[in-house]
Amino acid sequence: MARLTAGRDRPRASLSPNRHARKTRPDRFPPAASVPPPMLIAAHCPKPRALALAALLACAASEASAHPHVWVTAKAQLVYEGGKLVGVRDTWSFDPEYTAYVTQGLDTNKDGTLSPDELAGLAAENTANLAEFGYFTKLKVGGKEQAFADPREPAARMEDKALVMTFLLPLKTPVLQGRGVAALEVYDPTYFVAFSFADGPEAATLAGAPQGCAATVTRPKTEQPKTAEAGSSGMTEAFFEALTAASSYGVQFASRVLVACP
Repeated sequence: MARLTAGRDRPRASLSPNRHARKTRPDRFPPAASVPPPMLIAAHCPKPRALALAALLACAASEASAHPHVWVTAKAQLVYEGGKLVGVRDTWSFDPEYTAYVTQGLDTNKDGTLSPDELAGLAAENTANLAEFGYFTKLKVGGKEQAFADPREPAARMEDKALVMTFLLPLKTPVLQGRGVAALEVYDPTYFVAFSFADGPEAATLAGAPQGCAATVTRPKTEQPKTAEAGSSGMTEAFFEALTAASSYGVQFASRVLVACP
């Protein structure tokens, strides 16, 4: 509880940016003051231990002032065994502000760095709590959507000022891809979290794939708006509050990984 309510002790002015001010998004990550501080959201949504990304999503409607609020740079690895597609390994790099908040108090040995061991609990909690959001990951093979089993191998590490979280999503039923195309999307239907795939060949990789298979990343044609208020008149916070996990708004900003095999 203490980690979630620590923000209450700070001057309220530092926690409450102008809800009507227009905010801009830089090329990659927002400046520290450009999104509502997560601790303000958390103060009204107590959760045990650390605040997970899922807690922010669940509590955002009453506290947030513009979408998106969290920026993630994603990488994906499609995993094959015995010629079948068996799972997807997601790797997410979070923006510095979310990183700074969610890692507060996790440096247990006080050495000024965060080790994978110190971040292990956070990785496990975040991964488990994202189940209700479908892990923001959709996979189709030959046009048929695939179902995921419980995630495995959650882990986290720090890279510069970014929290990097990885986890493996096994398919409930491994699928023989054959000549069908595997299409993977990572996105938030409600656009609370803005996902974009990393640049370069590491954005989409294959492990154990049949010879000749190749992965390609296609970028969205629709440019992500800088804020919820910067687009059309319909893009108010009320508009976003009405979105659910079944909504399709966020898909227009989704990058897609396409895997074709001979």
